[in-house]
Amino acid sequence: MQQLDGRRARGDESRRAVLARAVDIASVNGLEGLTIGRLAAEVSASKSGVAALFGTKEQLQLAAVETARGIFTASVIDPARIQPRGLRRVCALLRSWIDYSAGRVFEGGCFFFAVSAEFDSRPGVVHDAILRAVDERDAFLVSSIGHAVDQGELVGITDTPQLAFELTALIEASNSYSLLRRSAEPYEFARRGIVSRLQAYGADTTVLAKTGFMDPLPG
Repeated sequence: MQQLDGRRARGDESRRAVLARAVDIASVNGLEGLTIGRLAAEVSASKSGVAALFGTKEQLQLAAVETARGIFTASVIDPARIQPRGLRRVCALLRSWIDYSAGRVFEGGCFFFAVSAEFDSRPGVVHDAILRAVDERDAFLVSSIGHAVDQGELVGITDTPQLAFELTALIEASNSYSLLRRSAEPYEFARRGIVSRLQAYGADTTVLAKTGFMDPLPG
């Protein structure tokens, strides 16, 4: 039994190592550019060995999506959850999201921005897996904005999904333009845009400053 457990542990470790490279490849070349043969060459493994870990290209794609979902959650969602519900959590979420993209957690920028464009009009299980991950992300942002509204920290908002859409669009545009132009400036544009939108709904500038969206207030 211990021998079997050891083999399973080594298999799990190999799978994690291979997937770490797989998500980077997909963020640059798309999920269709992610093949068992190419991945084997990238990690200096045999094609049969990688195939044994995933079976088919589609299963590899699904595993990459799930791995990327976990990385995004750990990099963006979990740090925001540490903050109390309300405006602080909204700001922490958006700040972490910008940092995740600007810091190139994935080699090709935001994994889900890249693969969503690739599979948005292609029905199937991979499309559905991407959609579930994006819906999970969006639902957390909508919910976080809703708590800020309920606590009176954002006022005059009658459509939280609309504001969530606008804030997401700013971050996704900054990701795209930053990659295209090899510049960090688009993230500054996104930051300013987020500040403008939140201030339009009465966001406390002290909170914005403490969460890194504005320069610290004097005094």
